[in-house]
Order: sequence, then C-alpha cells, then structure tokens
Amino acid sequence: MKTALKYVFVIACLFFTTNSSAQTSNFDWDPVIDAIMMVESKGNVKARNGIYCGPLQMAPVCVSEVNNILKRRNSTKRYSLNDRFNLQKSKEMFIIIQSYYNPSNNVERAIRMWQGGAHYKVRSTQRYFEKVMSYMN
Repeated sequence: MKTALKYVFVIACLFFTTNSSAQTSNFDWDPVIDAIMMVESKGNVKARNGIYCGPLQMAPVCVSEVNNILKRRNSTKRYSLNDRFNLQKSKEMFIIIQSYYNPSNNVERAIRMWQGGAHYKVRSTQRYFEKVMSYMN
C-alpha cells in the first residue's frame, strides 16, 4: 500500500515541474493556482493534512521531484520541505512541475494532474476539476 501511494505521489509531482520554455513563457498560472489553493487549503499557508502541507497541499515527494527537475536543468536552486508553507515558493514549484510535465500549459491537464497524478483518469478527477473550475469562474 505504501509503495503504491508513494508511486502515485511521484507521478503527481512529475506533472508539476517546469521546463525552461514554460518558465520563460508569458502564461499566467495565477488563476489556476489560486483556485487549486482554495480547494486544497482555503488559502491557508499553514494547512496540514497528513503528509500534505501548505496552500497547495504538496507531498514531500513533490518537492523532491521539483529538485530533481532543477538538477536535470543544471540549476543550483533547491527547495526544502518547509518551502511548501511559503505561498510564493509553492507557486514556483507548481510552475516548475507544469513546465516539465505540461509544457503546452493545458489548464485542464494541470488541474487533473494535481489531483490524480501524471496518469490521471478523467472520471476519478472530474469532481475535483469541477470544484477548481468553479473557483476560477
């Protein structure tokens, strides 16, 4: 069970890393991030739910994946687990994940990946997607 859960977290985090082309694009992720944040934590930067923490409710494996992406890009920047509680750093990590796993900046894919990981199922992420979209609208 723990192995399967860890695998799901790794895949989810893989979807949320940025690649250099998305980082330099003018795509505005703020409305998506703000809506996800409302669904996940009601905007509470101190929110905790098991291993999930911060405004975007990131798991430790997500931070680890962001750092792996940065390492692959030959960046010296790294994030700590405490950075999940920092709104700006959480947004940066979300964008890194998106640029790496969602370089086309597909909003629906970003939302569904945040809930269901890289290999999400539309059916199992539908309710989450609708909640996030209701905050965006």
